[in-house]
Amino acid sequence: MGSAAELAAAALVMLGFPCLMLAALVPSVYGFAAAAAVTYLADHYLHRKGSYLVNRLSKVRAGLSIRFLIRQLLLVLLLARLSLSNDLIFYGAIACFIAFYGLQAPHGALVTLIRNRRRMPVATRNVDLKSRIRIPDAPPRRLLSRSAEKMLHLDLAAVAGLLVAAALDKALPGFIGIGVTVLLGCLYVLALLPYVRGRKIPPHAKKVLAAVDDWLADYKPETVLYFSGSKDSAYQVNMWLETMEQLDTRPLVILRERAILNKLAPTTAPVICVPGGVHLMNMDLSTVRVALYAANVGKNIHLLRVPTMKHVFIGHGDSDKLASVNPYSKVYDEVWTAGRAGRDRYAIADVGVRDDDIVEVGRPQLAPIQTWQGVPEDRMPTVLYAPTWEGWDDNPGNTSILLAGENIVRTLVQADPPVRVLYKPHPFTGTRSAAAKGAHQRITALVEQAAAERAGDSRFTADAATEAAAKAELTRIQALTAELSGASGGKGDEAEATREGQVDVARHEEMARLRVEWNAAYWRSFPSYEHRVIKGAQPRLYDCFNVSDAMVSDISSVVSDFIASGKPYAVTDSAELGVEEFKRQNTAVRAAVILSNDASELGGLLDAVRDPSADALAEDRAELKQYLLGPDEPTSIEQFNTAVAGLGRKAETRNLGQEARVAAAEAEEARLADVLPGQRVASAGETDGVTTG
Repeated sequence: MGSAAELAAAALVMLGFPCLMLAALVPSVYGFAAAAAVTYLADHYLHRKGSYLVNRLSKVRAGLSIRFLIRQLLLVLLLARLSLSNDLIFYGAIACFIAFYGLQAPHGALVTLIRNRRRMPVATRNVDLKSRIRIPDAPPRRLLSRSAEKMLHLDLAAVAGLLVAAALDKALPGFIGIGVTVLLGCLYVLALLPYVRGRKIPPHAKKVLAAVDDWLADYKPETVLYFSGSKDSAYQVNMWLETMEQLDTRPLVILRERAILNKLAPTTAPVICVPGGVHLMNMDLSTVRVALYAANVGKNIHLLRVPTMKHVFIGHGDSDKLASVNPYSKVYDEVWTAGRAGRDRYAIADVGVRDDDIVEVGRPQLAPIQTWQGVPEDRMPTVLYAPTWEGWDDNPGNTSILLAGENIVRTLVQADPPVRVLYKPHPFTGTRSAAAKGAHQRITALVEQAAAERAGDSRFTADAATEAAAKAELTRIQALTAELSGASGGKGDEAEATREGQVDVARHEEMARLRVEWNAAYWRSFPSYEHRVIKGAQPRLYDCFNVSDAMVSDISSVVSDFIASGKPYAVTDSAELGVEEFKRQNTAVRAAVILSNDASELGGLLDAVRDPSADALAEDRAELKQYLLGPDEPTSIEQFNTAVAGLGRKAETRNLGQEARVAAAEAEEARLADVLPGQRVASAGETDGVTTG
């Protein structure tokens, strides 16, 4: 559903048109003007917000063009009801609106033609095409952005002029408005004409693809990260970008959908988006030795068909979900998992993936998570409550928010000795379920009320000077970040973004440094005892892990990631399966404190945090961490690089063997031609004069 404001705007649009008809029939010029103003403003608001309700209106045959046409027809009806049907202004209005709609066709055709001609067969980032082909500037954004809406709104001059003419009973304002509308419509069409031909359009596809091959020949990529998926799955490739940047071999990211490229996180790795399967299959990737796949999708076949490289499924996170043991994985040369758990998962599933083809490489993405050294002496223990969202169904096991959330938070904020509580809900919490939204709001109120009570408790004292300095530092960092973000500049369109898509490495590194500094300043900007609700994307989940001493969560990848810290954690059995069955079904909870919905078991978690000698699950967590994620040494990125290098050598050995075989066959053919002059020697693929095929 849209926001309340969007729903209200949509309602005003739909109710405004009956009001327009009523005003036209009465007739009332001022009533019509008021209703028209409401529909114009509400329509504009919905488009400016990019509301999905705009599309919904189109589905019920109340699309943008229809809404404007109906308003214009009702204006003609108003003029007729005002007994102006025999006046010249009446015929002028009809002629104006016919001419205006006649301009819509060339306008729409030109906009579509410009966009199609500027859409190149590939889009890139960090690939130098600028020195190889000429890519002209994009048309001004004001010409193409929301072009249909802008063109239709040019009727405003005619509508306003005609209403003034009707109110004053003078035709001149109406003719002025008509002239302005027609003139502006013609000028808009003429302004688009230069961008459909000549040097205003990028080179044809063949030339662009040749430039890409030329760049590939110079760069000589060795390891490819290949990804295809919907725009909502962009996180699956984003999680591997930093790993690609740290490879010892030359990396390349290949995407198949433009929507993914638009959602790609900033990276210094070269990126090529190739939507066309034929274009990809014709691309020169002869230097690539290892291809990594983050998802099992049908389009993988376009690269899997290349025999000169080895193909590896790396996935997008280990879990006990069925997606982690997809039978599709048989097509790869190897499957890389984080730890032994992934190997055992395939063995139990028995989906045809051989044990010899599984390599344990750890999870490089978890490198930012710090291992636990105990609670620092200068602050009280911190417990993170990070529940997942309610999911797409009403399964009580999806989230602890509904049945246990308030009990968990109430127990934590009332703990004695005291602890600090950080509440970081999943960003989707409450988006589907009103009950979950209500529970989230009550939990937020609990945390904020407890924070207010603690602020007034004389036992807790804040360091005002430190907090003030940290807040000033946050302001400084945010200003620098905004300045650097603005300096990167906006790209006119995809073609221009490809031309200017070379990342400024210094700026990229500076932004990363500022993010680290911002995170440190954020945690200093309020007392170390203050309960807090963590909202928004920053601070990130892993940052919350690092300042916490324990966590309470639900079955999700959050738990698997937190295990990397080695800290105590609890997981809620919201579906009330029972401890043994809950652990049997979920590997990641085998070293957790299992909570019932009343959260009465939280004391065991808090005891483990306060006193390491009371931490009965410490050894179990260490064993589970190694089982799920592999050993700490060598580091995961070192293991990953070793696996890439080893598989690359296998690919090279295979290719050299194939070259030697072909060379031997050609030499044998030449020798036979010399021994048997004048006789045709059967070539490879032919037997007794019959060609096999």
